[in-house]
Amino acid sequence: MTSRKVVELFYDVISPYSWFGFEVMCRYRNVWNIDLKLQPAFLGGVMALAGNKAPGLVPNKFQYMINDLRRLAEHFDVPLQTPSDFTEVIFKKGSLSAMRFVAAVQEKEKGGDEQVENVSRELWRRIWSEDKDITKPASLSEAAKKAGLSENEIKELLEMSTTTEIKDKLKNTTQAALDYGAFGFPMIVCHVNGKPEMFFGSDRFELTAKCIGEKWLGPNPNKPGAIL
Repeated sequence: MTSRKVVELFYDVISPYSWFGFEVMCRYRNVWNIDLKLQPAFLGGVMALAGNKAPGLVPNKFQYMINDLRRLAEHFDVPLQTPSDFTEVIFKKGSLSAMRFVAAVQEKEKGGDEQVENVSRELWRRIWSEDKDITKPASLSEAAKKAGLSENEIKELLEMSTTTEIKDKLKNTTQAALDYGAFGFPMIVCHVNGKPEMFFGSDRFELTAKCIGEKWLGPNPNKPGAIL
């Protein structure tokens, strides 16, 4: 078997399209011959420094996005529901504290990224499925508990998430995304023959597969009816 190709996934739980990308890449991590690297980063920083404008700020784009998310949620089999107060959730509350918490989970976890995966998923569920907060310590604690972390672990992670070390870790990952050319999330970076190939969005999986010499089998490769 050829060596596993490194594939990085940059994401932020504030981004619904990132949830689609996250779930698909997690489904394929044991189907494709890849070493998937989860890279939790801060979308707000990327948007600001790249000079990008959120689709929610453009009326026609916003209306399209709401319909698009509904269709894609069914297509990707992800239980996504639009928050009742989209503006409050996305533009006022944001995700900085949540992504610092995920960065802390990643910093503490050794020998894999199961906790990072589970905590990220629970935060997405809160904001994009259950219409719940992801900014308060109690909210982060609840998500982490559902992800299987103990009370002692959660307490330590909450303390870590406010440290300079973790703040810098999130900044560095965000800057790494920008260095690859990021202007939004999700962003997939495939490392092939020593060269990084960047793909933006949750609709480039077929091209991603071609880039790494793999086959795209549909949104859920383990589900009956996957494309052969």
